[in-house]
Amino acid sequence: MIKTLYVFVLFLFVTGFARAQSMVPAWGGGADLHDLSFGFLFQYINSDYKIVKNPGWRTPFYDTEIGRNSTDSVSSIGSKALPGFGVGFITRYTFTDHIELRVTPMLVFADRQVQYHYDTPSQDVSKAISTTSVDFPLQVKLKSDRIGNFRMYLIGGVKYSMAINKKPVITNLAPLDRPLLNARNFASYDVGIGCDIYFEYFKFSPELKLSNSFKDVLTHDYTPFASPISKLFLHTISFSIYFE
Repeated sequence: MIKTLYVFVLFLFVTGFARAQSMVPAWGGGADLHDLSFGFLFQYINSDYKIVKNPGWRTPFYDTEIGRNSTDSVSSIGSKALPGFGVGFITRYTFTDHIELRVTPMLVFADRQVQYHYDTPSQDVSKAISTTSVDFPLQVKLKSDRIGNFRMYLIGGVKYSMAINKKPVITNLAPLDRPLLNARNFASYDVGIGCDIYFEYFKFSPELKLSNSFKDVLTHDYTPFASPISKLFLHTISFSIYFE
C-alpha cells in the first residue's frame, strides 16, 4: 500500500509538471490571492511502533496475584502496521510567495498493534490499540515557483495529539487480561513532500508525510505486555489530499 502511494504521488508530480508547460494558469479559486485562506483535508494513515526492549525482556512474567509465572519466555515482540484515516480543516497564512504557515486540526481514527511471541506458541497474542484523537499540527510550507498550474513544496513542523476516547477500566482485570495502554497526550514531528495543482475553482494538493513521536508513548504498568518494553515510539506514514 505504501509503495502504491509513492507511485501515485510521483505520477501526480510528473503529469502535473508536464501539463503545466502547455496550459494557461488556472485561477485556483483565488486561494493564493489572500494572505489568509481556508480549506479541508482527507488523510489515509498507516501506523506502527518502534519498540525499544528492556535488557531482560525475554524473562517470563511473574504474576504476584497468583504467585507464579503467567507466561513463558518471550521470543519476539513486533509491531504490525495498521490503517486509519483522518479528516480536518486548513488555516493557511502566507508570509511570502514561497513560505506559508499552516495549521491543520484533524479528527483521527487509528489502529495500532503489538505482537508477542512466546517459547510456548499457544501463548502468542496480539494487543491492538484503537485510538480516536484530535491532532493539532503546526507546519511550515516551503514552496517552489509556480509553473503553470503546478508547484511542489516541502512541509515540516510539530504536532500535538490528544486522545478523546474513554480510558479503559482495568482495576478489576488480572495483569494477563489488561490492555496495552498508550499515553493520552504526546507530541510528534512531521516532514513531508507535496504538490499544489491549480484548477479553475479550487486548489488540489496531494501530500506524503512521515511523523514520529518525540518521546515514549507507552503507559508503563505492571503487565506481561508493558514490562518487556523500555520505550515505544509511534511511527506514522500518511497520505493527505487538501482542497482550498
